[in-house]
Amino acid sequence: MDAIKISMDDYVLSGGGANGESYDHRSDPSVMLKLYFPGKIQQPLDEMMLARKVYEMGIPTPEPGDYVVTEDGRYGIRFKRIAGKKSYSRATADEPEKVAQFAAEFAQMCRRLHSTHIDTSAFENVKERYFRLMADNPFFSAAEKDKLGRFIADTPDEDTAVHGDLQYSNAIFVGDKRYFIDLGDFCWGNHLFDVAMVYLCCCLSDEAFILETFHMPKSLSTAFWQEFAPVYFGAGIPLKEIEEQIRPYAGLKTLIIERDTKQPMPEFRAALASIL
Repeated sequence: MDAIKISMDDYVLSGGGANGESYDHRSDPSVMLKLYFPGKIQQPLDEMMLARKVYEMGIPTPEPGDYVVTEDGRYGIRFKRIAGKKSYSRATADEPEKVAQFAAEFAQMCRRLHSTHIDTSAFENVKERYFRLMADNPFFSAAEKDKLGRFIADTPDEDTAVHGDLQYSNAIFVGDKRYFIDLGDFCWGNHLFDVAMVYLCCCLSDEAFILETFHMPKSLSTAFWQEFAPVYFGAGIPLKEIEEQIRPYAGLKTLIIERDTKQPMPEFRAALASIL
């Protein structure tokens, strides 16, 4: 697919993330741009194709538009802009007294997503993604990879949707409308691989990261998880039991973090103790 050339004179920076930046159109409030950092060409194309498939399935997500390239060679995607939107992380940071409400709404969104059956031939299995990440990781020994591989393989399959990067900053709302964003890692499989990211972001990440990324103290992010868990898993299940179940899946996110940081992350590997 050929990228449409655009001028950045038409856009104003509105936010940023690990892979790139977001922009609003200066004169058309219905358009927003997700622009990847220099050197990334295939990733935005792959994400756009995936975003279209997910949108056409009926998953609540902003409508994808064009695959674009700027004058300086940066590639990205245009989406239909959700005017006035706010993420659940930003909303919680701005109104901490509503943490229970926001956590419950996000949990209900996640439950609906993880109840959505999909055509498994059209998307990747989350297990295959982790097997690929593990094969490329230079920091785990062969014996450790064998144990991790058996754990992943033994996890029961589910033919339901997996967001792939289920942070509470990747769900937005305006009024009574709710949307998932940043679905570039969308796949299918067991919901525990997905919910583990919520736990990692809220509880396993350190204070400085949570403050910088989610604009709140760790005490508030932990409170978010404590409100999220009983709504998602059921009020009758003790939090300790939920966390024991979810912790090794959160530890597997080490494979993603080490890929991005290119160094071992012992603080997250600790969550893999029950496997290794």
